[in-house]
Amino acid sequence: MPLALPSQRHPAAPVRRKIRNEPTFPANSNKPQPITLCETNPPRSLRPALRFDTPVSVLLACVFMPDVQPLRVTPLNSVHRALGARMVDFGGWDMPVQYTGILDEHSAVRTAVGLFDVSHMGEIEIRGPEAGKLTDYVTTNAVAKLHAGQAHYAGLLYAHGGFVDDVLVHKFADDHYFLCVNASNQDKDFEHIRAQNHFDATVENSGGQYSQIAVQGPRARATLQKLTPVDLSAIKYYWFTRGDVSGTPAIIAHTGYTGEDGFEIYTPPAEAPRLWNELMQAGAEFAIKPAGLGARNTLRLEAKMALYGHEIDASISPLEADLGWIVKLDKGDFVGRDALLKQRETGLRRKLAGFEMRGRGIARDGYEVLLNGSPAGWVTSGSPSPTLNKNIGLCYLPAEEARPGTSIQIMIRNQPVDAVTVETPFYKRAK
Repeated sequence: MPLALPSQRHPAAPVRRKIRNEPTFPANSNKPQPITLCETNPPRSLRPALRFDTPVSVLLACVFMPDVQPLRVTPLNSVHRALGARMVDFGGWDMPVQYTGILDEHSAVRTAVGLFDVSHMGEIEIRGPEAGKLTDYVTTNAVAKLHAGQAHYAGLLYAHGGFVDDVLVHKFADDHYFLCVNASNQDKDFEHIRAQNHFDATVENSGGQYSQIAVQGPRARATLQKLTPVDLSAIKYYWFTRGDVSGTPAIIAHTGYTGEDGFEIYTPPAEAPRLWNELMQAGAEFAIKPAGLGARNTLRLEAKMALYGHEIDASISPLEADLGWIVKLDKGDFVGRDALLKQRETGLRRKLAGFEMRGRGIARDGYEVLLNGSPAGWVTSGSPSPTLNKNIGLCYLPAEEARPGTSIQIMIRNQPVDAVTVETPFYKRAK
């Protein structure tokens, strides 16, 4: 049953840009350095060609007309602004990058509890007698093995094996599947799935029916339990259920994107501000903090969770992205399977690896990686790690060199700086 209210979303094609946010630390130095958060933004609009005899009124209108689309907002936008959040353009959405500071918010999630607005994320629902067959055909993981109330991580691929997106697949029933997708990809994902729908199933782009709040950290369960009669301890990791949260019908999923324990709550958009405030009150005894995109980025990097547009995109396959575990080549046919089989047979040319900086400097996405002095790859994500007090990152290297212990150099300000590949994830919470 849908959770109401019309969408505030409008399609926008993403392009990359960087946003600077708060100072933090590099390894082996006390001098503050900035974290760079890589975002996606809508493109500049294309202006019409002007003839030499174009009227002056039209010329003036073109000079002064806006060159970007209006930012979309989540139902919590006014809440973020009231809290004094620093807002940024994130994939065409007006989103909080930080409140009290990235280090402060990162620490709260690792040690206690943090609250994230992730209502910009998209939702796609697949229903019908052959909903399972369609979902299995368009994703890489084994949908047939899911039980009702279970979720898994999967890839949505093009025929050539590159990523359309990475998604969370939730199974409500044999005839109902619920996909959580990346914000900037929702419309593209929907059209991709619909184009592959040769089954007795329907596909709904239902993002406007949901808001999403993530409660993450060691105290996440204790915080959320105060607001729901659902026994949260009975929901296993990557399982979910329907239930009331503060009297509001919700989907409660034991999932997250931080490397910590936690829950993601899907509710009607109109209920989001009240629910946010009540969660803040419920977590007050644990020193709960609202957390923005900056902390979300450093948390997911420490846990080696892929970010679309960085570790994965249309040019990268799951095998190259070290995500072979979400690909079930033996399950039968699916979009991209033939390309992955060929890639496995011929061997990988490149693979994702984690690294730590040994020299002074912070690797940023797009920086060139050298191997024995020669260009060999590129950085996909890099940042200081607040938890480990080191500068860390992910990069693509030739497959045979993408193993722990390989000495590499990162080109930082036109200078090679020493780094070494390491085991990942960089951080793993104690169970």
